Amino acid sequence: MTLTSRPRAVVTGAAGGLGRALCLALAGRHADLVVSDVNLTRAEETAQLVVRAGGTARTLACDVAKPEQVEALAQLADSELGGADFVVNNAGVAVAGMVGDVPLDDWAWIFGVNLWGVIHGCHSFVPRFKRQGRGHILNVASAAGLLSPPEMAPYNVTKAGVISLSETLFSELRPLGVGVTVLCPTYFQTDIINSARTHSFSEAQGNAERLMKNSKIQAPDVAQLALAACDKDQLYCVPMMDGKLARGLKGLAPETFYRRIMPTMFAAMRKLQARG
Repeated sequence: MTLTSRPRAVVTGAAGGLGRALCLALAGRHADLVVSDVNLTRAEETAQLVVRAGGTARTLACDVAKPEQVEALAQLADSELGGADFVVNNAGVAVAGMVGDVPLDDWAWIFGVNLWGVIHGCHSFVPRFKRQGRGHILNVASAAGLLSPPEMAPYNVTKAGVISLSETLFSELRPLGVGVTVLCPTYFQTDIINSARTHSFSEAQGNAERLMKNSKIQAPDVAQLALAACDKDQLYCVPMMDGKLARGLKGLAPETFYRRIMPTMFAAMRKLQARG
Protein backbone atom coordinates (compact mmCIF):
# COMPACT_ATOMS: atom_id res chain seq x y z
CA MET A 1 0.00 0.00 0.00
CA THR A 2 1.28 3.46 -0.85
CA LEU A 3 0.81 5.91 2.01
CA THR A 4 1.31 9.12 0.06
CA SER A 5 -2.34 10.17 -0.34
CA ARG A 6 -3.36 11.57 3.06
CA PRO A 7 -3.58 8.29 5.02
CA ARG A 8 -5.95 7.89 7.95
CA ALA A 9 -3.62 6.50 10.59
CA VAL A 10 -3.64 5.27 14.18
CA VAL A 11 -0.36 5.23 16.13
CA THR A 12 0.13 3.74 19.59
CA GLY A 13 2.96 4.66 21.92
CA ALA A 14 3.04 8.11 20.32
CA ALA A 15 4.10 10.21 23.31
CA GLY A 16 7.73 10.38 22.18
CA GLY A 17 10.61 8.53 20.57
CA LEU A 18 9.77 6.45 17.52
CA GLY A 19 6.01 6.85 17.97
CA ARG A 20 6.28 10.62 17.79
CA ALA A 21 8.71 10.40 14.87
CA LEU A 22 6.27 8.19 12.97
CA CYS A 23 3.44 10.64 13.63
CA LEU A 24 5.53 13.53 12.30
CA ALA A 25 6.60 11.54 9.25
CA LEU A 26 2.93 10.81 8.55
CA ALA A 27 2.07 14.47 9.11
CA GLY A 28 4.50 15.24 6.30
CA ARG A 29 2.11 13.22 4.13
CA HIS A 30 -0.84 15.29 5.45
CA ALA A 31 -2.19 12.32 7.39
CA ASP A 32 -5.31 12.37 9.55
CA LEU A 33 -4.08 10.82 12.77
CA VAL A 34 -5.32 9.23 15.96
CA VAL A 35 -2.42 9.80 18.35
CA SER A 36 -2.51 7.51 21.38
CA ASP A 37 -0.40 6.70 24.40
CA VAL A 38 -0.86 5.75 28.03
CA ASN A 39 0.53 9.24 28.76
CA LEU A 40 -2.20 11.47 27.36
CA THR A 41 -0.40 14.75 28.14
CA ARG A 42 2.58 13.82 26.00
CA ALA A 43 0.34 12.37 23.30
CA GLU A 44 -1.35 15.77 23.11
CA GLU A 45 2.07 17.38 22.71
CA THR A 46 2.70 15.05 19.77
CA ALA A 47 -0.69 15.99 18.33
CA GLN A 48 0.24 19.68 18.43
CA LEU A 49 3.46 18.93 16.55
CA VAL A 50 1.50 16.92 13.98
CA VAL A 51 -0.78 19.88 13.26
CA ARG A 52 2.21 22.19 12.84
CA ALA A 53 3.77 19.66 10.44
CA GLY A 54 0.74 19.54 8.15
CA GLY A 55 -1.47 16.78 9.50
CA THR A 56 -4.56 16.58 11.65
CA ALA A 57 -4.68 14.83 15.01
CA ARG A 58 -7.06 13.46 17.58
CA THR A 59 -5.79 12.04 20.86
CA LEU A 60 -6.93 9.22 23.09
CA ALA A 61 -5.31 7.68 26.15
CA CYS A 62 -4.66 4.00 25.54
CA ASP A 63 -3.08 1.19 27.52
CA VAL A 64 -2.53 -1.35 24.75
CA ALA A 65 -2.50 -4.19 27.28
CA LYS A 66 -6.26 -3.62 27.62
CA PRO A 67 -8.18 -4.77 24.53
CA GLU A 68 -11.17 -2.53 25.16
CA GLN A 69 -8.93 0.54 25.05
CA VAL A 70 -7.38 -0.55 21.75
CA GLU A 71 -10.85 -1.19 20.34
CA ALA A 72 -11.74 2.35 21.40
CA LEU A 73 -8.99 3.62 19.08
CA ALA A 74 -10.56 1.78 16.17
CA GLN A 75 -13.98 3.13 17.05
CA LEU A 76 -12.61 6.67 17.25
CA ALA A 77 -11.04 6.27 13.81
CA ASP A 78 -14.39 4.99 12.51
CA SER A 79 -16.37 7.88 13.93
CA GLU A 80 -13.92 10.75 13.35
CA LEU A 81 -12.02 9.68 10.23
CA GLY A 82 -14.47 7.37 8.53
CA GLY A 83 -12.10 4.47 9.22
CA ALA A 84 -8.36 3.87 9.05
CA ASP A 85 -5.93 2.98 6.28
CA PHE A 86 -2.85 2.49 8.43
CA VAL A 87 -2.24 1.27 11.96
CA VAL A 88 1.09 1.40 13.76
CA ASN A 89 1.39 -0.98 16.72
CA ASN A 90 4.33 0.79 18.30
CA ALA A 91 3.82 0.91 22.09
CA GLY A 92 6.57 -0.98 23.89
CA VAL A 93 8.50 -1.43 27.13
CA ALA A 94 11.75 -3.18 28.07
CA VAL A 95 12.80 -5.78 30.63
CA ALA A 96 16.38 -7.07 30.87
CA GLY A 97 17.94 -9.80 32.99
CA MET A 98 18.70 -13.50 33.06
CA VAL A 99 15.97 -16.10 33.04
CA GLY A 100 15.25 -16.99 36.65
CA ASP A 101 16.30 -13.55 37.89
CA VAL A 102 13.53 -11.59 36.18
CA PRO A 103 10.39 -11.65 38.34
CA LEU A 104 7.33 -13.24 36.75
CA ASP A 105 5.44 -9.99 37.27
CA ASP A 106 7.88 -8.29 34.88
CA TRP A 107 7.39 -11.07 32.33
CA ALA A 108 3.64 -10.49 32.54
CA TRP A 109 4.07 -6.72 32.25
CA ILE A 110 6.18 -6.82 29.11
CA PHE A 111 3.99 -9.47 27.49
CA GLY A 112 0.93 -7.32 28.13
CA VAL A 113 2.38 -4.33 26.31
CA ASN A 114 4.83 -5.66 23.73
CA LEU A 115 3.02 -8.76 22.53
CA TRP A 116 -0.61 -8.58 23.66
CA GLY A 117 -0.67 -4.89 22.71
CA VAL A 118 0.20 -5.79 19.12
CA ILE A 119 -2.25 -8.70 19.15
CA HIS A 120 -4.99 -6.35 20.37
CA GLY A 121 -4.19 -3.85 17.62
CA CYS A 122 -4.33 -6.51 14.94
CA HIS A 123 -7.47 -8.04 16.41
CA SER A 124 -9.31 -4.71 16.23
CA PHE A 125 -8.06 -3.44 12.87
CA VAL A 126 -7.59 -6.55 10.73
CA PRO A 127 -11.35 -7.25 10.36
CA ARG A 128 -11.92 -3.61 9.39
CA PHE A 129 -9.13 -3.71 6.80
CA LYS A 130 -10.44 -6.99 5.40
CA ARG A 131 -13.93 -5.54 5.00
CA GLN A 132 -12.69 -2.48 3.14
CA GLY A 133 -10.20 -4.50 1.06
CA ARG A 134 -7.23 -2.27 1.81
CA GLY A 135 -5.01 -1.05 4.62
CA HIS A 136 -1.56 -1.56 6.03
CA ILE A 137 -0.27 -2.67 9.43
CA LEU A 138 3.14 -1.65 10.75
CA ASN A 139 4.16 -3.73 13.75
CA VAL A 140 7.19 -2.41 15.62
CA ALA A 141 9.39 -5.28 16.75
CA SER A 142 13.17 -5.19 17.16
CA ALA A 143 16.31 -6.83 15.85
CA ALA A 144 16.34 -8.46 19.30
CA GLY A 145 13.45 -10.59 18.09
CA LEU A 146 15.60 -11.82 15.21
CA LEU A 147 18.87 -12.27 17.13
CA SER A 148 17.97 -13.13 20.77
CA PRO A 149 20.90 -11.47 22.57
CA PRO A 150 21.71 -12.72 26.10
CA GLU A 151 20.19 -11.27 29.28
CA MET A 152 17.21 -9.88 27.35
CA ALA A 153 14.92 -12.91 27.25
CA PRO A 154 11.61 -11.17 28.10
CA TYR A 155 12.18 -8.49 25.48
CA ASN A 156 13.48 -10.98 22.91
CA VAL A 157 10.53 -13.31 23.32
CA THR A 158 7.92 -10.58 22.93
CA LYS A 159 9.59 -9.13 19.86
CA ALA A 160 10.04 -12.57 18.29
CA GLY A 161 6.32 -13.07 18.84
CA VAL A 162 5.56 -9.81 17.04
CA ILE A 163 7.71 -10.94 14.11
CA SER A 164 5.95 -14.31 13.95
CA LEU A 165 2.53 -12.67 14.12
CA SER A 166 3.51 -10.29 11.33
CA GLU A 167 4.78 -13.11 9.12
CA THR A 168 1.54 -15.02 9.63
CA LEU A 169 -0.59 -11.98 8.86
CA PHE A 170 1.45 -11.18 5.76
CA SER A 171 0.47 -14.54 4.26
CA GLU A 172 -3.14 -14.30 5.42
CA LEU A 173 -3.82 -10.73 4.33
CA ARG A 174 -1.80 -10.22 1.16
CA PRO A 175 -4.43 -11.91 -1.06
CA LEU A 176 -7.03 -9.55 0.43
CA GLY A 177 -5.24 -6.33 -0.42
CA VAL A 178 -3.96 -5.66 3.11
CA GLY A 179 -0.25 -5.15 3.75
CA VAL A 180 1.89 -5.97 6.77
CA THR A 181 5.38 -4.72 7.64
CA VAL A 182 7.42 -5.58 10.73
CA LEU A 183 10.07 -3.08 11.82
CA CYS A 184 13.24 -4.51 13.40
CA PRO A 185 15.69 -1.75 14.35
CA THR A 186 18.72 -2.07 16.61
CA TYR A 187 19.75 0.90 18.76
CA PHE A 188 18.59 4.52 18.51
CA GLN A 189 17.56 7.09 21.10
CA THR A 190 14.12 6.42 22.51
CA ASP A 191 12.16 6.85 25.72
CA ILE A 192 11.91 3.10 26.32
CA ILE A 193 15.02 3.06 28.48
CA ASN A 194 13.38 5.37 31.03
CA SER A 195 10.76 2.80 32.01
CA ALA A 196 12.94 -0.30 31.57
CA ARG A 197 13.09 -2.88 34.35
CA THR A 198 16.58 -4.40 34.58
CA HIS A 199 17.83 -7.33 36.65
CA SER A 200 21.19 -9.10 37.15
CA PHE A 201 23.31 -7.04 34.72
CA SER A 202 23.94 -3.61 36.19
CA GLU A 203 25.78 -2.34 33.11
CA ALA A 204 22.92 -3.14 30.73
CA GLN A 205 21.26 0.27 30.87
CA GLY A 206 24.54 2.11 30.42
CA ASN A 207 25.42 -0.04 27.41
CA ALA A 208 22.05 0.57 25.83
CA GLU A 209 22.16 4.32 26.42
CA ARG A 210 25.61 4.59 24.85
CA LEU A 211 24.65 2.55 21.79
CA MET A 212 21.43 4.53 21.37
CA LYS A 213 23.23 7.85 21.55
CA ASN A 214 25.99 6.85 19.13
CA SER A 215 23.74 5.40 16.44
CA LYS A 216 24.00 7.22 13.12
CA ILE A 217 20.35 6.36 12.44
CA GLN A 218 17.91 7.97 14.86
CA ALA A 219 14.12 7.92 15.32
CA PRO A 220 13.23 10.28 12.44
CA ASP A 221 15.37 8.18 10.08
CA VAL A 222 13.85 4.93 11.31
CA ALA A 223 10.36 6.38 10.84
CA GLN A 224 11.04 7.39 7.23
CA LEU A 225 12.63 4.02 6.42
CA ALA A 226 9.67 2.22 7.96
CA LEU A 227 7.14 4.18 5.90
CA ALA A 228 9.22 3.57 2.77
CA ALA A 229 9.10 -0.18 3.48
CA CYS A 230 5.31 0.06 3.84
CA ASP A 231 5.13 1.96 0.54
CA LYS A 232 6.98 -0.92 -1.10
CA ASP A 233 4.79 -3.53 0.62
CA GLN A 234 7.84 -5.11 2.24
CA LEU A 235 7.37 -7.59 5.07
CA TYR A 236 10.66 -6.87 6.84
CA CYS A 237 12.27 -3.52 7.57
CA VAL A 238 15.70 -3.88 9.20
CA PRO A 239 16.99 -0.31 8.98
CA MET A 240 20.44 -0.53 10.61
CA MET A 241 23.47 -2.16 9.00
CA ASP A 242 24.54 -3.91 12.22
CA GLY A 243 21.14 -5.60 12.37
CA LYS A 244 21.35 -6.65 8.73
CA LEU A 245 24.85 -8.06 9.16
CA ALA A 246 24.04 -9.96 12.35
CA ARG A 247 20.87 -11.36 10.80
CA GLY A 248 22.87 -12.52 7.80
CA LEU A 249 25.51 -14.21 9.97
CA LYS A 250 22.84 -15.99 11.96
CA GLY A 251 21.19 -17.18 8.76
CA LEU A 252 24.46 -18.60 7.42
CA ALA A 253 25.45 -20.52 10.55
CA PRO A 254 22.87 -20.33 13.34
CA GLU A 255 24.63 -22.55 15.87
CA THR A 256 28.02 -20.96 15.30
CA PHE A 257 26.35 -17.57 15.72
CA TYR A 258 25.20 -18.46 19.25
CA ARG A 259 28.31 -20.46 20.20
CA ARG A 260 30.90 -17.89 19.14
CA ILE A 261 29.70 -14.70 17.50
CA MET A 262 27.02 -13.57 19.96
CA PRO A 263 29.18 -14.18 23.08
CA THR A 264 32.03 -12.25 21.44
CA MET A 265 29.73 -9.35 20.59
CA PHE A 266 28.31 -9.29 24.11
CA ALA A 267 31.80 -9.38 25.70
CA ALA A 268 32.86 -6.47 23.49
CA MET A 269 29.87 -4.46 24.67
CA ARG A 270 30.86 -5.02 28.30
CA LYS A 271 34.45 -3.92 27.60
CA LEU A 272 33.15 -0.78 25.91
CA GLN A 273 31.09 0.02 28.99
CA ALA A 274 34.02 -0.65 31.34
CA ARG A 275 36.09 1.98 29.51
CA GLY A 276 33.41 4.53 30.43
